[in-house]
Amino acid sequence: MQYDPPQTTAQDDPSPPASPASPAASATPAVFAISTNPVPPQAPTAPEPPNLSMTTGTAHSARMYDYFLGGKDNYPADWEASERVLEVLPTARTIARTNRAFLHRAVEYLTRTAGVTQFLDIGTGIPTEPNLHQVAQGAAPAARVVYADNDPIVRSHAQALLRSTPQGRTSYLQADLRDPAGIIGSREVRETLDLTRPVALTLSSVLHFLPEGHDPYAIASELLRPLPAGSYLALSYATTDFAPQEMARAAEVYRQSGVSLRQGTKADAVRFFDGLDLVDPGVTPIHRWRPDPGAGTGLRDADVSMYGGVARKRMATAAPGR
Repeated sequence: MQYDPPQTTAQDDPSPPASPASPAASATPAVFAISTNPVPPQAPTAPEPPNLSMTTGTAHSARMYDYFLGGKDNYPADWEASERVLEVLPTARTIARTNRAFLHRAVEYLTRTAGVTQFLDIGTGIPTEPNLHQVAQGAAPAARVVYADNDPIVRSHAQALLRSTPQGRTSYLQADLRDPAGIIGSREVRETLDLTRPVALTLSSVLHFLPEGHDPYAIASELLRPLPAGSYLALSYATTDFAPQEMARAAEVYRQSGVSLRQGTKADAVRFFDGLDLVDPGVTPIHRWRPDPGAGTGLRDADVSMYGGVARKRMATAAPGR
């Protein structure tokens, strides 16, 4: 799940999300919504296809991730950038697959053990089965999911791939990660999620793609703040702790391709969970977070170079004397 500055035009989207290049843009995110519920008042209409000439000429982290996963929704600029990453970081495909498996295990835990049935997934990326809602609804058929991404290519695939169970619901929102208030206040979130009940916020492999000048900790905190006590944060974040030279070279390739990639230490990853109650085993390399019994991946920490964790938002405590 990834983030890049939005690649839209007036022809592609009349209301693009705010970006560093357009500080005066409206705080309201550019929205394209697909919602599924058991008895919709009318069938959703197909989205207009994005202007591919304006969106595929440069690499996008979501499509590079799709390439690493073996997907087909990527283009020559993405192929070239991805192959250059693989030259300096041969484990890039392993990292993508391992991160996807981490997300699935986190969602399984959140539904089956924590009892959460509402999810807000930001930085969705190109839909790849099983999608988050399929994992969640496999455990809890009434689970409800809002997906958000800023890549119009993701938007073009949303209606075909994001299908809910009759009992549950899914919605898709095209929006900018840098506009947390717009995401939380969107019609899709309001109509799909009950914000008086716990919500799992998933930020899988997305915060490290924020451009310089944007605070990932402040953004994560602002997204979590309106969610009620008992909600959860699940995220993964790139690190240089295990393969510093390879990861630094990969970051430079991303930069040359027009994509920012920041990386941190374990302490940097742990900081996202300040004030929350971490679920065992805490913040760990993603392949070590609650691995499936007998999985025996044989992976080294240097093979994945990403930390992950899940934590619960605490109940409010009364002031002394009250």
